[in-house]
Amino acid sequence: MTEEIRWGVVGPGRIAEKVVQDFRHVEGARAVAVASRSLDRARDFAGRHGLERSHGSYADILADPEVDVLYVATPHPQHCEIALGALKAGKALLIEKAFTATVAGAQEVVDVARETGVFVMEAMWTRFQPAVVRLRELIAEGAIGEVRSVQADLGVQREFDPTDRLFSRELGGGALLDLGVYVVSFAQMVLGDPDTVVAAGSTFDTGVDAEASLLLGYADGRTATLTTSLRNALPGQARVFGTAGWIDVLPRFHHPQTIVLHRAAADAEPEAITLAQRGGGYSHELAEVTECVRAGRTESAVMPLADTLAVQRVLEDAAGQLGVTFAEDRAVL
Repeated sequence: MTEEIRWGVVGPGRIAEKVVQDFRHVEGARAVAVASRSLDRARDFAGRHGLERSHGSYADILADPEVDVLYVATPHPQHCEIALGALKAGKALLIEKAFTATVAGAQEVVDVARETGVFVMEAMWTRFQPAVVRLRELIAEGAIGEVRSVQADLGVQREFDPTDRLFSRELGGGALLDLGVYVVSFAQMVLGDPDTVVAAGSTFDTGVDAEASLLLGYADGRTATLTTSLRNALPGQARVFGTAGWIDVLPRFHHPQTIVLHRAAADAEPEAITLAQRGGGYSHELAEVTECVRAGRTESAVMPLADTLAVQRVLEDAAGQLGVTFAEDRAVL
């Protein structure tokens, strides 16, 4: 492998447009190629972002010998098959959240990654935001005592359009896979894997979830109360409650700049901590992958595959309680 880690983009959509701009903030990493099922779309993306090569199929970028890592930003049901092809080609992966459309698909990707020893990470940028890194440090230092509960919400109002990806079951639409993954991953990051999941919500006519409220339960009495929605906007705030205080993660919590530490002592003043992101905020996860690949690691200690699987199980459990099911797209390659 070359000293410079060369990246390819799979799926030049809205999120990829933002992510690719942050490579300028990552030392030793460069985006060199893009793939779309439309060659014209790939060429347009490459031209606007200064990428050297354009591919008119996903299979072509898997075969590109001058790409070390693939950033996969296609619709959720396509992640699994693309990832399996990439792993067999020996290419490391950063896969947009939600990792896959199903638990079975996620497990398959993880199993093959571990068999091949190829690096894979879910693109949960929240865990790499400087303010969230500090939040985890404060918790580990005992700043709020023993953590007992988490609250988090994330929702947007979107006009129902059955032709839009967000509302398509075949394309992995719905609130849970698109937005709920953030609140679930945040809770899992702080509290670990839940023992029980209770969900309530509603669905759109296309069969995907429109909104959901989740109660995650733990055997020792800890809880997480989480809300996500495509029907109505939500503040996007999170709170972590402990026996000696709490921490507010100011909106929007999935890429925050400010957290506020509240200690329970009567004379303690709230302490606001502001830590800005580098670039658009995606550079931190790009740097993590780049460093891990260069060091020969097979997964990230910050966003390990076990956590990704745990979050995927919660999402599938909650969706199932609402009568929503998804399937992986096995014909994408």
